[in-house]
Amino acid sequence: MSDSDVRHNRSFWDADSDNYQDAHGAQLAHAPLAWGAYRVPESELQILGDVSGRAVLELGCGAAQWSIALAERGARVVGLDVSAAQLGHARRAAGTVPLVQASGEQVPFSDASFDIVFCDHGALSFCDPHVSVPEVARLLRPGGLLAFCCTHPMLYLTWDDKNEQQTRKLQIDYADLGRLALEQGTVDWVLPPGGWIRVLRANGFDIEDLQELIVGPDAATTYDDFAPPKWARRWPAEWIWKARRR
Repeated sequence: MSDSDVRHNRSFWDADSDNYQDAHGAQLAHAPLAWGAYRVPESELQILGDVSGRAVLELGCGAAQWSIALAERGARVVGLDVSAAQLGHARRAAGTVPLVQASGEQVPFSDASFDIVFCDHGALSFCDPHVSVPEVARLLRPGGLLAFCCTHPMLYLTWDDKNEQQTRKLQIDYADLGRLALEQGTVDWVLPPGGWIRVLRANGFDIEDLQELIVGPDAATTYDDFAPPKWARRWPAEWIWKARRR
């Protein structure tokens, strides 16, 4: 990701942080140990496992709801975010959880500092994976876990930009996936499955699991601009990758 992309995403989140936390903060705090826009419980998915005593980095923590909850479970957790405004919300709630402002492509920690690096629609959605994944590999100890939830490519492929709605038809070419600069939004990085497999394996990761999230009949979300429940009950709106550092 170029420096201009980092500045763009930082500016977006600094400007949008208050509105974002007003809309979603209460739900995130109410169910912090849950994944994605539809808040699928970690207790159901078992992505991170036992975090007690583990050194954990949340890579793109926002207001640090995840980090706070993991610290209460005994993790030695650090929250990192590129946005000063998002970290301002985190500092008002995080207590003793350390917080760091930095890009997910340049993390100010030594090699092999963490047992777990994870994010829930965090830095791996907004940073170039060809830069951020090698950085995660550097930060993890041998056998360390990388886990991340991000928007499924299906959502981008079926989004009708002109009418601003999710559809059941393909709207862009598969080859268009990669760096996507969204109008009046963030610069996102969206890889197809093969792209993620290649970048993870090239940086010393073994892929343990891939969970494509299709929600149940009673699912609801505060993210009104995300895939509506009717859509997300039929196709995966999000996916979670789980990989282990060799």
